[in-house]
Amino acid sequence: MDESPETEPAQVRALRRLVTALTLTMIAGVVVVATALVIRLGATAPALPDSIALPGGARAVAFTQGPDWYAVTTDDDRILIFDRATGEMRQEIAVE
Repeated sequence: MDESPETEPAQVRALRRLVTALTLTMIAGVVVVATALVIRLGATAPALPDSIALPGGARAVAFTQGPDWYAVTTDDDRILIFDRATGEMRQEIAVE
């Protein structure tokens, strides 16, 4: 009797390689996404001011900040931009 090892057909071998390549690609993608999440969620945001004195009894509706400024949108349709270092108002923009 001849006991030679069976060889798999070329199509099955190609399919096996494609599935392996897809698996490795998916694993790499999950690692990249997880790394990006860890880096992004680990970043610290600029510190919030302790208090903000709004002029004229205005009430804050929204707040946003940049690297050296922060802005408050008020209920009387104004955007007040403050300097982060001094807390002084830089600019007032009326929203029409």
